[in-house]
Parts: sequence; structure tokens; C-alpha cells
Amino acid sequence: MIREKLEEYYSVVFEKDLLDEIAQAGTYKKVKENELLLDIGDKFHQIPLILTGAIKISRETKKGDEIVLYFLERGDTCTITFGSGLNSSKSKVRGVAEKDSELIFIPVEKLEDWMVKYKSWRNFVIDSYDIRLGEMLEAIDTLAFLKMDQRLFKYLTDKVQIMRSTSLNTTHQEIAVDLNTSRVVVSRLLKQLENEGKIKLYRNKIEVLDF
Repeated sequence: MIREKLEEYYSVVFEKDLLDEIAQAGTYKKVKENELLLDIGDKFHQIPLILTGAIKISRETKKGDEIVLYFLERGDTCTITFGSGLNSSKSKVRGVAEKDSELIFIPVEKLEDWMVKYKSWRNFVIDSYDIRLGEMLEAIDTLAFLKMDQRLFKYLTDKVQIMRSTSLNTTHQEIAVDLNTSRVVVSRLLKQLENEGKIKLYRNKIEVLDF
């Protein structure tokens, strides 16, 4: 079954021999929306490959405030787990399923073996580091340079792309947590965006009209 799941996307990324090794060494897992995959302080000894769905990666401050760093989608992996797994250090991020997802977990010791053995894996790892670094820098820029209304609208349009739907089932409080702000501020700015014709508000649902 794992081999068949891999074929749906990773057949254009990895060569056949590597796909065979992933199928043999990997563990398939199905997760539900909002299910916790990785928590801050956990030790992680597996590398995730996303088959379907989306995983939210977030960071927590010393005060307990949380902020979203980036999302993982089909074809992605979380490079932060590479270093944590190889060094047996504790995770500094939290991973939660943004929607129902399917993943394959690979033992972290395979990371170095395949880096030497397979060029496609080496390219995949390097590209993943580059993509995640870009997303981290974008998250920093968003915090540093965008006003809260701009951050909120960017958050909504990013979620539309992640969820593959212009209709987002979410609450004002959930958005406030992701953006590390108050629910009152989010509610006020959402109403402002609705007045501007960019979104339509419903009970526990937001329709993004302009993205």
C-alpha cells in the first residue's frame, strides 16, 4: 500500500530504487484534522513525508504564546525534524494536522544513508531546507513589516491555498491564536475586511472573495 501511495506524487521526485526503500522502511499513518503529530519538547526519530493534507508548524514563546511558522503540504517534509532526529535533541516546534492528512514516516537514520546513495534524495533534502528557510524568512518579514490587518489577510489567503478552498471553517479565536493576537482585534479586522469586500463572514466560517 505504501508503494502505491508513493507513486501518486513521489514517483516524479525519487527514482524507483529509492521508492522501494522508502516503502520498505517507512510507516504509513493517517491523521485527523487537529491531531497533534509533534509537540515542543518531544524527541523525534522519524522524518515525515506528506502524501495528502496539510500540517501546521508553529512555535511557542516562553510566555506560552503560539505563532504559525509555515504549513507542510503534499510533497513536503519538515526539515526541522532532520536536525532534531540526528542530534536526538528535543523539538522546538509543534506540528498539528490542519486537515485530514496521510503521511509516511521514515527512520531518521536513513537520512544520511540516502544522502550518499541517492542523488534525488540529496536534492530533495537541499531543496526542502531552502524552501523552509524561505518560509521562515517570510514569517519574520510578516511579523516585522506588515500591519495586523495585512497579516490577517495574508493568513487567510495562505489558508485558502493550503486548504484548496475559498471557504474556511475556523473561528475568530483560532485565528487569534495562530496570529498571536486577541480575538477582539481579529473580529474587528475581519469585519473591516468584509466591509472592503474581501471576505464574507458566517458563523464559524469565512468565505475569502479576493485573493
